[in-house]
Amino acid sequence: MPFLGACVVPHPPLILPPIGRGEENKISSTVNAYKEVARWVAENQPDLVVITSPHANMYADYMQISSGSVGRGSFANFGHPELTFEAAYDEEFVANLEKVAQEIDLPAGTLGRQNNELDHGTMIPLYFLQEAGYQGKIVRIGLSGLSFSHHYILGLSIREVAEKLNRRMMIVASGDLSHKLKEDGPYGFADEGPIFDQRMAECFRQGDFLKLLTTPAKLANKAAECGLRSFWIMAGAFDRLGIDAELLSCEGPFGVGYGVARFLPTGRDESRNVCEKAMEQHKQMMEQLRQQEDAYLQLARHSLENYVRNHTKIDIPANLPPEMLTTRAGAFVSIKKAGELRGCIGTFLPVRDNLAAEIIANAVAAGTEDPRFPSVTEAELDELVYDVDVLSTPEPIDNPLKLDVKRYGVIVGSRDGRRRGLLLPDLDGIDSVEQQISIARQKGGISPDEEIDLWRFEVTRHE
Repeated sequence: MPFLGACVVPHPPLILPPIGRGEENKISSTVNAYKEVARWVAENQPDLVVITSPHANMYADYMQISSGSVGRGSFANFGHPELTFEAAYDEEFVANLEKVAQEIDLPAGTLGRQNNELDHGTMIPLYFLQEAGYQGKIVRIGLSGLSFSHHYILGLSIREVAEKLNRRMMIVASGDLSHKLKEDGPYGFADEGPIFDQRMAECFRQGDFLKLLTTPAKLANKAAECGLRSFWIMAGAFDRLGIDAELLSCEGPFGVGYGVARFLPTGRDESRNVCEKAMEQHKQMMEQLRQQEDAYLQLARHSLENYVRNHTKIDIPANLPPEMLTTRAGAFVSIKKAGELRGCIGTFLPVRDNLAAEIIANAVAAGTEDPRFPSVTEAELDELVYDVDVLSTPEPIDNPLKLDVKRYGVIVGSRDGRRRGLLLPDLDGIDSVEQQISIARQKGGISPDEEIDLWRFEVTRHE
């Protein structure tokens, strides 16, 4: 079998002795495991190593494959320009992989801005591989904001191209785990950090790629993970293959999780149609979410779905709860896809006859007019999740101490009354009033040194 196996590895720059200056000794388990897995790769004598890296070029809707004949890089950004790396790309493999992607309409290939300078997510694996004796070619692949199925299918396509070209190929999935393991770490602590790392350790130890693919987006986001999509690509290469899995190390003394594992294919196993099973689970989950929607969420969803499909706005349904027809209030509609924001538009004061009309208009605007995102397409509709926030009337306050990021949203206004920025309460990643006000200033185009007026409001959240 041309596909020889795969491994998961982290990429902390301090793992390199010239950068770590002794700090690497605090992750000796990771270092030793890294060296062992690199020796394992080299001893298999692959013709090619495919490296998936979170720090290669990344697009929301495209998985980029690096093109050209060679990649070069250094650790100049980390104060060590003398640490340089070079590796030849397998151009024939890249061309064939891009062709396969085009044939199956997979958004992957060599389009977009190409940067032949190697990223540290690629160079750190190369350091250990080349130290172990590997001098062969590589293929470097970036990640994307696309679904687990897109990344998985890319991994399967990588294996199929290796079989077609009879390349002895191994995959190195470069990626750290959670960045939220310690209060005194560089990114702070979140309860989800250790939970995420424990889940990844179980997936690696057991070769449980179904559990890997069905990792909740909310858990991954709150854990501030780095490598999940890299691992998804690797998992795809094992589609319908038996697997011998081994977790060599998992630790996080600096507040960032580092996992090292290796995986060996053991022959055909039709029961491991992991992507199909994960997609069925996802479908069932979305159906459950639809069944649990209240009238506010149903109205927002039906409004956008009808507009995208028919290019018309719906009339206000007659069977809505009375308060939606008699109340006037500002409302925000937020749309998420795979746990990531896909659009958010709202009004902090009512501008329409009733709350229902407010929700209808803002749902359509959130999906089609948010300048941060392209308009929602019909193909996306089944994957969207909605939140509706109904706002209380904003009240002026004279002191930031009267704010609470969990309870109150904030409106920051310039003293000339011409610019305003709003931020809803209880948002992921917003942990302090100072942060809340700063972001609201940015949204309103208000500089940090300008005097401001403040308002606070509460929301009734439907989610």
